[in-house]
Amino acid sequence: PPACPACGSAALVEDAHYAQQQLVCAACGCVLAEGLLTTTYAEEERLREVAYSQSTGQKEQLSRCLQRGIRRVQDLCKVLQLPTVFEETAVSYFQRAVQHPSFRLVSVEKKELLGGCCVFVTCRQHNWPLTMGTICSLLYAKQELFASVFLSLQKELGLSVPAQSLADLVRTHLNSFRLFQHAGDVPPPFVEDKEKMVTRTMQIVELASETWLVTGRHPIPVVTAAAFLAWQSLQPAARLACTLARFCRLAGADLPPPAHLRLKELLEILLRMASQLAWLRVFTMDKKTVVKHIGDLLQHRVFLLKNAFCLEDGEEQREGSLGEGSPSKGSPSSSPAAAQGQHCPSEGKRQREGGRRPLLPPCLINPRKRLRTAAPSPSDPAVTGDEPISDSEIEQYLRGPEEIRAFRRAKVWQ
Repeated sequence: PPACPACGSAALVEDAHYAQQQLVCAACGCVLAEGLLTTTYAEEERLREVAYSQSTGQKEQLSRCLQRGIRRVQDLCKVLQLPTVFEETAVSYFQRAVQHPSFRLVSVEKKELLGGCCVFVTCRQHNWPLTMGTICSLLYAKQELFASVFLSLQKELGLSVPAQSLADLVRTHLNSFRLFQHAGDVPPPFVEDKEKMVTRTMQIVELASETWLVTGRHPIPVVTAAAFLAWQSLQPAARLACTLARFCRLAGADLPPPAHLRLKELLEILLRMASQLAWLRVFTMDKKTVVKHIGDLLQHRVFLLKNAFCLEDGEEQREGSLGEGSPSKGSPSSSPAAAQGQHCPSEGKRQREGGRRPLLPPCLINPRKRLRTAAPSPSDPAVTGDEPISDSEIEQYLRGPEEIRAFRRAKVWQ
């Protein structure tokens, strides 16, 4: 070209750049044209030439942010001693996430947690027992922020993350306890065999799952309360005086705030089951003494739950009708109300006699108090919907000149 398109200067020179001829503007340095060169020895054999901007010399390199993120993912996998295939999968998820538009403008704190979320997703997909609390403790992150980044990653990348089973969660959570080996700050009566405690805790967690104590709730408080009861029941004489807070402190585990409520609910279930066990009716059971008999209660769990609770959906009535024969239509006991009254007493009678109650979720037994709206004052007129609309207000509902003319005609006719 006769002049530079960038600055208009006519001072154009040819420059050899790594044996490649380039036409450069001497005034502003703009490259107007470049020659061709080969990139690899194989291409030289085939006499293939490409431009320098498309060669390996101009290959796009990874950004510093991406390099730091990949190293963070790799270091996290090494700390957790994960297999190589886990590390490769987590790195691929991280590269996809960084290139996704939804994660380009997020804060630096969320980008740092993105690598941990990729490792967490990979472990869940391969059924590797890893909790969110473990990842957050390694990254010094808040669980609420980590959970929000994890949900965003799962949604934007369309990842399928299976739910972790309670059995794996119990074993993983109890692995961090310091009560399975003798230590200076742990009294000898408090040391327990790991397999016995895991087995007993799993049985209590299964009982909690069957009695609606796990559904819709965070599992860690339930597991913590179940582990405390299992630990106490294995040697009740020396451990009944220990509180839940001291137990968590000796075990080196955090005490989640709802764990006290889950412990209270589990003890209420155990007390109801103990009232149906024949050789325990002669004793006065309370929340301390019932712990001594947890082994017997868990051994007869199905029978005791069936006798301690009645079902609201009429399952017991159907079982009784199949065993005794279905009654006639004219029989008074054939009505649903009579059948319900026969097998499941009223609420007031259950409270007076300590009888059975339906096995319902705790949210239905003890519903939370809802904020009530303020009652209207007697001086305020009741709103019926037939109140007249003022002329200034009705203009807000009119649209178009035809409606305005129709309204004016209606006023003239009045």
